[in-house]
Amino acid sequence: MQSQFKLGIPKGSLEEATLALFEKAGWKVRKHVRNYFPDINDPELTARLCRVQEIPQYIQDGVLDIALVGKDWLLERGVDFGGKEGSDAPVVVISDLVYSKVSNRKARWVLAVAGDSPYKTAKDLEGKRISTELVGVCRRYFEEQGVNVQISYSWGATEAKVVEGLADAIVEVTETETTIKAHNLRVIDEVMASNTILIARRDVWNSPEGRRKIEQIDMLLQGALRAESLVCLKMNAPAARLDEILGLLPALNSPTVASLRDPAWVSLETVVGTGLVRDLIPRLHELGAEGIIEYSLNKVI
Repeated sequence: MQSQFKLGIPKGSLEEATLALFEKAGWKVRKHVRNYFPDINDPELTARLCRVQEIPQYIQDGVLDIALVGKDWLLERGVDFGGKEGSDAPVVVISDLVYSKVSNRKARWVLAVAGDSPYKTAKDLEGKRISTELVGVCRRYFEEQGVNVQISYSWGATEAKVVEGLADAIVEVTETETTIKAHNLRVIDEVMASNTILIARRDVWNSPEGRRKIEQIDMLLQGALRAESLVCLKMNAPAARLDEILGLLPALNSPTVASLRDPAWVSLETVVGTGLVRDLIPRLHELGAEGIIEYSLNKVI
């Protein structure tokens, strides 16, 4: 009988980005209204939407087998985790998957105060009130700084706590600092950087079937992420200027060059970074390249 593994997908701010990533990787996840158990087009998987804060515990307790979760919440929950080998921890960290709702960047938990406050460093907050959702990590941060503070859990709208006079500082997650600046707050330190990680239960990872499935998911998700920063260029180029054109073209290995019926021309195909294309295409055209086609990629393995 074919094994079926329970996959945890983070619900909330990362939800849509995660579903889009899985679709690029080859899995279509279809949600249902008022239902936390979406369909997924893989007979080896069942999916569940979970609050990201609860996923580490669900993995440890066997409710889930494989999941994506923020590294911050893995640390916050105090779940025992380790690497793929050489550890008996019940949760295995498989790999980093650096993506977010905004772009492929790490999120930052920052210490922020009112823009007009006198506080410059964490040590200036001795005895002050701190509001955050990440209480455990925040407590360890201030202990390492040797600063005694009063930490309270924030149920949301954390940025407003300083404005409302409910806290002297906050520890909040941000990618662009837009919301923090909109509340006239000023960042004075970074508490931690976090990104999404792929985790699994140790006993699932240690089983041949489980490891095969986890490695498949990891490889295809990583390939989908890698493809987001790359495009493929295809063109016809004059053979007489081939060396000049090849000098412009970066590639994963080397560009593919194929002969055409007309010996004066060759066909070229290569993969390049999206940030290079805008300047690269005009230069290729100046060297005589024609029929230049740019197309996006789903996965690069």
